[in-house]
Amino acid sequence: MSSHGNDFAAILCHVLLSYDGAVLGVTLAYSAVRTLLKFRSTSHALGKVENAPQFRVSDLRSLLEDDDKKSKQSDHQQNNSRLVVVRGHVEAKSAVEGKNWKNWTNGTGALVSHYSGDKAVIIQRTQTWLYNEWRGFLGWTPDIHAIFGRSWRKKESSLRTVPFILVEGGWWPQSDYVVVNMDGSKHPLPLVRVYHDLQPFNVSPYALLQTIFGHECPVGVLDEEKILPLGENISAVGICSLKNGVPEIQSCKDLPYFLTEMTKYQMVADLAFKSQVLFWSSIVLGSLSVGILGYAIFRSWNRWKECRELRRLQQPTQTPGDNANSQVGGDDEAAGDIPDGQLCVICLMRRRTSVFGPCGHVVCCHRCATSVEREISPKCPICRMPIRNSMRIFFS
Repeated sequence: MSSHGNDFAAILCHVLLSYDGAVLGVTLAYSAVRTLLKFRSTSHALGKVENAPQFRVSDLRSLLEDDDKKSKQSDHQQNNSRLVVVRGHVEAKSAVEGKNWKNWTNGTGALVSHYSGDKAVIIQRTQTWLYNEWRGFLGWTPDIHAIFGRSWRKKESSLRTVPFILVEGGWWPQSDYVVVNMDGSKHPLPLVRVYHDLQPFNVSPYALLQTIFGHECPVGVLDEEKILPLGENISAVGICSLKNGVPEIQSCKDLPYFLTEMTKYQMVADLAFKSQVLFWSSIVLGSLSVGILGYAIFRSWNRWKECRELRRLQQPTQTPGDNANSQVGGDDEAAGDIPDGQLCVICLMRRRTSVFGPCGHVVCCHRCATSVEREISPKCPICRMPIRNSMRIFFS
């Protein structure tokens, strides 16, 4: 790590450990709360997936029709949609509607990958612009940039989709189907990468000169293409209902999955593992934050008690007679002709009459030395050494 990186790490540690580690304790407490909230949402999703029934595609229509009949026979209207897990193979919706998507396909109703030639229902192409990670005299250092490296990458992504369905594997086109509604879904998709290429750029000397002064310098572009091919065996977990007599499934915002390659049991195992990790992480972070904040409060309380005890011990030592004598002496000294080298460095009015220990500097009058000593962390005005005590001296 370079010297600038060491300086940044030292500043970061100083900020986190300031106020006896109170900043670090608050940061850990915030992380613990966020982890606990994630644990609650993950546990809630785990319960939903565990209780969600798993059906075959061919059984969904009869099940939803029975629910629709029961809702119509009841006295009040009920919602016939339910959370289910369905596993099937991907097929274009135009295969059952007879529509021809000529804009993107060759007449089969599916998209065609430009690089692999595979037929798909979803094609995502991403271009990631990579910038030079070196910063010159007026910019970031390599170590600092490594910490915040993600902010120096720009992505451009395009997503093309066609309506698609899930069908029963091995029985299509004789089997039934369920329509997949992607509206409003922000869940990750089970895409397969079919193209990956890194194209480096030839950097000119002018671009390197711009980099020295902190400008962005692209060094390459990463081109990727991912697809959801036809015939892919995936699971869909979401809200299923009848739309115009056709089963349709859409995403549930409370669940981290919608379309996935995992089965129901794999999803349950994955969510259970994440719940345990989040639970114990929240306990560890919460315990550390409580310990650090307790230590900071304990240190602050002891420092306040020491300061109060020091003030209590200093106040009885000054009797009314001493105060009067010191005031008279101070007035006499202030009125007299005192050389500049013997004036108090704080008030610049009275003679230096107190010595600090253990440094031994004589730079203040008795009043200013007393006020300095009453501070929370008294330090000598000259050498900044911590002051343990002060003593009044008399010149004969």
